[in-house]
Amino acid sequence: KPRSLCSLSAEFSAAGLDVPGSPLAGSQVTHTAHTASTYPQSALYPPSRYLHPDLHPDLHPGLQRRGASSCLCPLAECPPLGLESLRVDDNQLRASSVQRPGLGAHRGRLNIQSGIEEGDLYDGAWCAQHQDRQQWLEMDAVEMTLFTAVILQGRSSVWSWDWVETYKVQLSNDSIHWVPCMNGSQEMVFEGNRDQYTPVLGALATPTVARYLRINPQTWYINGTVCLRAEILGCRVPGQRHEADSGSKDGLDFRHHNYMEMRKLMREVSQQCPDITRIYTIGKSYNGLKLYVMEISDNPGKHELGEPEFRYIANMHGNEVLGRELLLNLMQYMCREYKRGNQRIVRLVTETRIHLLPSMNPDGYETAYEKGSELSGWALGRYSVEGIDLNHNFPDLNNILWDAQEVAAWGKTKVPNHYVPIPEYYTKEEAMVAPETRAVISWMQDIPFVLSASLHGGELVVVYPHDCTKDWAPKEYTASPDDSFFRWLATVYASTNLAMLNPDRRMCHVDDFQRTRNIVNGGAWHTVPGSMGDFSYFHTNCFEVTVELSCDKYPHVSELPQEWENNKESLLIYMEQVHRGIKGVVRDKMTRRGLADAIIKVEDHDHDIRTAADGDYWRLLNPGEYRVVAWAEGYLPAARSCRVGMEARATPCDFHLVKTPLQRLKDIRAKGGKVPQDLQLRLRALRFRKLRVTTKVLNQRREKQQQQQRRKA
Repeated sequence: KPRSLCSLSAEFSAAGLDVPGSPLAGSQVTHTAHTASTYPQSALYPPSRYLHPDLHPDLHPGLQRRGASSCLCPLAECPPLGLESLRVDDNQLRASSVQRPGLGAHRGRLNIQSGIEEGDLYDGAWCAQHQDRQQWLEMDAVEMTLFTAVILQGRSSVWSWDWVETYKVQLSNDSIHWVPCMNGSQEMVFEGNRDQYTPVLGALATPTVARYLRINPQTWYINGTVCLRAEILGCRVPGQRHEADSGSKDGLDFRHHNYMEMRKLMREVSQQCPDITRIYTIGKSYNGLKLYVMEISDNPGKHELGEPEFRYIANMHGNEVLGRELLLNLMQYMCREYKRGNQRIVRLVTETRIHLLPSMNPDGYETAYEKGSELSGWALGRYSVEGIDLNHNFPDLNNILWDAQEVAAWGKTKVPNHYVPIPEYYTKEEAMVAPETRAVISWMQDIPFVLSASLHGGELVVVYPHDCTKDWAPKEYTASPDDSFFRWLATVYASTNLAMLNPDRRMCHVDDFQRTRNIVNGGAWHTVPGSMGDFSYFHTNCFEVTVELSCDKYPHVSELPQEWENNKESLLIYMEQVHRGIKGVVRDKMTRRGLADAIIKVEDHDHDIRTAADGDYWRLLNPGEYRVVAWAEGYLPAARSCRVGMEARATPCDFHLVKTPLQRLKDIRAKGGKVPQDLQLRLRALRFRKLRVTTKVLNQRREKQQQQQRRKA
């Protein structure tokens, strides 16, 4: 990323600039750039028609006369103007020519992705129709802007190799009169790309104030065409009528935190709120970085009977960093608001045990962090050090269950619809399972999580299970038994997210999720075997959705305050959904002891859950009346009707189970005690009942055989 400091000294004549683009008599501006590039660090900037007439020192105290050390832009570096993040609208982009509509100027955005079926309206770059040096991509910044750098990238394509190898830059105030970017007395030629995917920074030797900027390709890959994706860096000039800077008033630590900084921030939050926080680790990454979790609870370190467990997991893909920063912001915010007595936060902390894992893939993050937000590209740091996509690395329990159900259907037998065991091959040492994945699986097994969300980036949509399709279809709506509740969960997050709610936003890449209200079934989008969300649903009690937080996987630091505001309400209200449905404790009727691993079955829902170690359970359900059955090994099943209301408060639904006579007999004999007479009578009655049933079955079978013999005779 460019790291530039600029100084401006100016002398303006009393005469103004009558026509945009015409000279301003007597003006002379000098910019000094301090960059890591090899370009000259100082250059005179004589073409005064680039400068805006309103930049008069008397009007802007921050701009002082010659000899002053003031800076035109208050930032040490200028941020991206927003081609990738979509702050730049399509109508601000135009081009000299286009091959076809799907390769128009609106597609010339850094990291934009093409669809698999290229040739439609959503291809992966701007591509010129003509292959000559008169082609250009132009951006209208709308207001006067100090341009500092251009970032270029080749075309996103499975089938074509296209990129620009060298290019020039021109600037203008009116899009009619253009002046080239100079390097001293020579027109500057920027080095472009050598492959499709790696972003390359070209810093202007002289940061320049203008409204329009053009990228003018000079040479391109010999076997390709003129195609590019771009981002433009610049600072808004003071005094312009641009919209007020969006941001947050919460005063949180809005910056990107590497591993050491993340650990330091978590420790500071824990020190500020020692009574409600606890930091613990669930394992280590391949490179030995600890996977830190922040627990927030009024009784940290302990599972409380009847209190549900909630988790957020972020940064599973190392270069999808926004979720990581949002969770760091969330722990700061909850700590501060709890101390202030914010009743909503106090209620969450006292009634819920919350676990925040800000980085599941710290190794990948560090790789992306070294390059920075604009230069890390689309995939750098996504995978683990071993090259594993962690969201494909969990056991594929979907197909194991579906195959077993298909076989059982032939034999008319039943298979468990929950707590599907991990296959043996997956547990072997030579299995290609990342240490990060193993750590999270162990974490899931240790804590009875009820609800979760995995925070990703690169799109703007909430994805609900199933992620994997049946029969290996590339995409197909694959509903879970709890499809309606998952759609509710996804809608809760999406309907409160400010970015998703914006009706004027354009789609990120190729999918228009606004048509489905910013939610999508995972299988209907694209199949993901071995996803964490599906594994969580089939192997544990926990419901999990995936939140794609932003079109930009690695937003610039200047965008973090607004991203927090976009997601703050969504993060809070989603946590509150853990209190929907029914909850209770399954106990032994005689001893009042809680029963672990008791099965909770809701009729017409082909997905059961189990009780935790103390016998407590939580079953997420939409409002309605349900018949619920509780059963434990050695106990007679018990059933009752439970009603779920509209309010976000779980309905208590306890069960007291009675041991079967056979189990009571086993327990008594194990203790060497005498069998009570009433139990003896019950056992005798059960044996007689069983004898009558078996006798009836045998008689029916014998009669059927006799009838068949008569027909043959």
